[in-house]
Amino acid sequence: MKFLFLLVMMGSLANCSESGNSTTPTDPITPSVNEVDFWLTKGDQTIKLEKQATILKFGTTTNIYPSIDINPNDVYQSVEGFGFTLTGGSAQVINQLSTSKKQELLQELFGNSTASISISYLRISIGASDLNETVFSYNDLPSGQTDTSLAQFSLAPDMTHLIPLLKEILLINPNIKIMGSPWSPPVWMKDNGSSVGGSLQPQYYSVYANYFVKYIQAMQAEGITIDAITPQNEPLHPGNNPSMYMTAAQQADFIKNHLGPAFQTASIATKIIIYDHNCDKPEYPIQVLNDASAKSYIAGSAFHLYGGDISALSIVKNAHPTKDLYFTEQYTSNTGNFDGDLQWHVKNVVIGSMRNWSKIALEWNLANNASFGPHTPGGCTTCKGAITINSSSSFAKNVGYYIIGHASKFVPEGSIRIGSSVVGNLYNVAFKRPDGKKVVIVVNDGNNSELFNIKYNGKWITTSLDAGAVGTYIW
Repeated sequence: MKFLFLLVMMGSLANCSESGNSTTPTDPITPSVNEVDFWLTKGDQTIKLEKQATILKFGTTTNIYPSIDINPNDVYQSVEGFGFTLTGGSAQVINQLSTSKKQELLQELFGNSTASISISYLRISIGASDLNETVFSYNDLPSGQTDTSLAQFSLAPDMTHLIPLLKEILLINPNIKIMGSPWSPPVWMKDNGSSVGGSLQPQYYSVYANYFVKYIQAMQAEGITIDAITPQNEPLHPGNNPSMYMTAAQQADFIKNHLGPAFQTASIATKIIIYDHNCDKPEYPIQVLNDASAKSYIAGSAFHLYGGDISALSIVKNAHPTKDLYFTEQYTSNTGNFDGDLQWHVKNVVIGSMRNWSKIALEWNLANNASFGPHTPGGCTTCKGAITINSSSSFAKNVGYYIIGHASKFVPEGSIRIGSSVVGNLYNVAFKRPDGKKVVIVVNDGNNSELFNIKYNGKWITTSLDAGAVGTYIW
C-alpha cells in the first residue's frame, strides 16, 4: 500500500508539472521573412509582371544547382534609362483616349506607383518618323524654295499631339530623359528633293546644324529638354519614308565642321550620339570616332539590332573606351508571338545591350491602333506598339510593355551595372541602384524549367524559371 501511495503521489506531481508547463507561454515560431522580391513573367502569359509570394531567403545550404554569382565590386556603366520611342503616331492614338483613361495609361507607363513600370527614357523623332500619319519637317517649303536663315522654322506640326502629350508626361515624371532623332531633314536640303533617301547637300550642312539648334531651343521654350540627339536615324537605310542616306565620312564631316561648333556657339549641352543603326556595321561609328576632331564633340554611339549581334557594342567600346553606348530601337512585329518575343528581346535588347555597355535600352513604338497605324505611305505596317489603343475607353498591353517593364520598373536612372556570371541558358544582368538595393534580371533561354541559385556575399537563394520565363529579383 505504501508503495502504491508513493506511485500515486509521483504521478500527481508529474501532472502538476505538466499542467504548469502548459500555462507557460511557449517561444513563438519565427515566421520566414522574405529577403528577395521576385517579379515574374511567363511566356504562356499566365503570369505577366506579377510579384510572387515565394519566400526567398539567403542561406548557405549546399545544393547541386548552378549559381549566378553577383559581384558588386565589378563595376561597369551607369544607367540612364529604359523606355520606348514616343512616335507622333503614338501620341496621336494616346490622345484619342478619354481624359481619365489617358491619365490611367500615363500613370501606368510613367508614374512611380506599384502599378507603374516607371519608364525613364523616351526617344522622339525630329520631324516625322515613318510612324507618323504624314511626312513633315519643321521647315517645309513649296518646291523650288529655300530658307537658309530658317526664318520659317516651326514646331507647329507637332503642336497638336506630340508636344502636348510630352508636357503631360513631364508632369508625371519631370526627370524623364528625351532623345531626338531625325528621319529626314527638310527635302529642300537634300540632293533628290524627296523625303525618301537622298543625301544632305554639302552647302546645307551649316544650315542643317542650325536646324538642330533651333529645334533644341524651341523645345526648351516649350519646357522640354532634349538630353541627346542623333544626326540621322538609320543612315544606311535610305528606303524608308522618311529617310536619308549618310555615310560615316559625311557624318564625321557634318559633326566636326558644323553640328559640334554650332552647339558650342549656342552653348547647347545636348549630347551628340552617332550612328543610330544596326549592330552589323560597328565600323561605321568606329570610323567617325577615329576622326579626332569629330570625336571631341561626340558623347557616344547608338545601335539597333535588325542586323548583326549585340556584342558589336563592345567592339565599339573597346575601340573607343571613353565614349558611351546607347541601344535605341528594336521593334516587335504583329506576326510575332508573346513567348518568342519576350525571350529574344529580354535576352538581347535588355540583358544583351546592358552587358555590352549600353546606358539605355529602348524598344521601338510605344503605341498604335489595332490596325498597326498610323504610319506614313511606305512606313512600317507590321510594327506593334507596346500599347494598343482600341477605343477612347480601352487599351491593351502587349509584349513590349513587359519586355521593358522588367527593367524600367526596378532599375532607375543612376543605377550601376555590376558583375554577374552567365551559367548555361540563364542569361542575366545585375545592377546596384542609387538606394543600394541590388537587382538581377534573368531570362531562361532554354527549353526546360531550371532551378538555380543567385549567390551574393557568400550566401544564396534558390529559385526557378520555366523555359522562356523572365524574373526580376530585388534585395
